[in-house]
Amino acid sequence: MQFIDTHCHVHEPEFAAKYDKPVSQIIEEAHAAGVVSFISVGTSAESSRLAVAFAKKQGAFASLALHPHEVAEKSAEVIQKEFAELVELTASGDRVIVAIGECGLDYYYHKKTEVKEAQKALFRRHLNLAVEHDLPLIFHIREAFDDFFAILDEYAAKGHKIRGVVHSFSAGMSELDGCLKRDLYLGLNGIMTFTKIEEQLNAAKAIPISKMLLETDAPFLTPVPFRGMMCQIKHVVETAKFLATLRRETLQEIAQATTANAKELFQL
Repeated sequence: MQFIDTHCHVHEPEFAAKYDKPVSQIIEEAHAAGVVSFISVGTSAESSRLAVAFAKKQGAFASLALHPHEVAEKSAEVIQKEFAELVELTASGDRVIVAIGECGLDYYYHKKTEVKEAQKALFRRHLNLAVEHDLPLIFHIREAFDDFFAILDEYAAKGHKIRGVVHSFSAGMSELDGCLKRDLYLGLNGIMTFTKIEEQLNAAKAIPISKMLLETDAPFLTPVPFRGMMCQIKHVVETAKFLATLRRETLQEIAQATTANAKELFQL
């Protein structure tokens, strides 16, 4: 069986330094577990550059973006400069770059109107970049689905086909319906193995297998039975095992479908 981790951050030195083993061993263990590839996801200009370099070295893939948190932590001038760096990096046409993300809207931590508006403006810039280069997107959406859907619909009305995955999907049936209506994929990770929220589990069961992706978000969101430890790329298999039981599907079915979905969306 083969698995693809469509979202991790082990390329970032500050995270890699917290592991009790070298990153090379983390990747070796992932391959041994059946993980044939992974996507290193950028969250800033520097993180995105590192993701590309790491992906080249490891024979993996990279995604580039400024995380929505960035607008609350950096000045408009810094955001402008960093996004220009993303534009230049994307324009390089490097084959390891397979997506724009993680980008989007996060209102959970940011309640101020001016921050929300700045997030929406930055999100549209990411969408424009993805449209220009015909790349899919990795979306970070938290407590902001109404605005997320509204912005996607703006682009659809202009004839733009937005392709992508809602990373770390842990919402309910209403949000799932909205995502499926817009032909998006849903990325599931270790949250599914430890959530106590029935609505989240019901939505996970209802996702068509043809629209489901697996991810770790490593080093975060470690799945059961490894809670309390740093999440690794290989742990994507634990999430797959849990979903197979939850959804009453075989592990082989989960592996085959999610791997095919990842290859289709990201053109791996």
